[in-house]
Amino acid sequence: MKQYTSDKEAADALYRSYQDLTSEISKVIVGQEEVVRLVLTAVFCQGHCLLVGVPGLAKTLLIQTIASSLDMSFSRVQFTPDLMPSDIVGAETLDKDRNFNFVTGPIFANIILADEINRTPPKTQAALLEAMQEYAVTVAGKRYELPRPFFVLATQNPIEQEGTYPLPEAQLDRFMFNITLGYPSYESELQIVKNTTGAARVALDKILHADDILAFQQLVRRVPVVDNVVEYAVKLVHKTRPNTAMGSERASQYLEWGAGPRASQHLIIGAKCNALLNGKYSPDIEDVQAVALPILRHRIVRNFKAEAEGITVEQLIGELL
Repeated sequence: MKQYTSDKEAADALYRSYQDLTSEISKVIVGQEEVVRLVLTAVFCQGHCLLVGVPGLAKTLLIQTIASSLDMSFSRVQFTPDLMPSDIVGAETLDKDRNFNFVTGPIFANIILADEINRTPPKTQAALLEAMQEYAVTVAGKRYELPRPFFVLATQNPIEQEGTYPLPEAQLDRFMFNITLGYPSYESELQIVKNTTGAARVALDKILHADDILAFQQLVRRVPVVDNVVEYAVKLVHKTRPNTAMGSERASQYLEWGAGPRASQHLIIGAKCNALLNGKYSPDIEDVQAVALPILRHRIVRNFKAEAEGITVEQLIGELL
């Protein structure tokens, strides 16, 4: 890991590294620049992501590509209805000398892809979410620290909800971003088909190592923020809370629940990182707005009136901004 003489030098290095990362990832992933930006923002903010999209939109390929361009260990868990907590966390086993040894599960990696998290029962979901919050697992009374950096990207399929276990709102709150993947444009899909139906294999360079990521995560925390930007972020979250002193009229009309304090924290951390990725040294209100939608999307709950009138969460957030 390179040592930097000042935070300004480190900020410039992060900006350059981000440019290198996006150009490397674009060798494989076509036309998902916004999604890549948000996933990398979450990595540098020590956050986790929930990726929602129909099958076949390269959700799995996206995170595998990002993991390939970062020199970190990667683990994929395909969630199924019969998956047990010990299948992801690990379990104690007896060796030939009849001693208990802890065998680590797939969660002991830097980047975890939790594929179709809504396919597994709440007990197993809770084991993953506890690890996301604590950066450690407890087995048979012993605590085992997870490797750092630790980043979870969970995918959810919005179609075919039969036999699934949707994450409750309290657990959705653990994810920094809720990112929705749409269908690619015609031009992008042409490029995807050309890239993926030939014999050529793309080899990706490693741009950042684990130590670099940890250093940049600390740098993001140190970015200064002026008071009016913090006030804007907190006021924005307060506007989402129906029937409160600072709640907006639209929130009272169409929302059952608003966002909690964790949303305010994520808005500021996300804005700090967004500023650095755009070559700035301090965030402004535009940086808060740039990360507001994926941060608030899963933290506000529409009421029956909003659903009946076909008013989406995205529309309501757009009005509050």
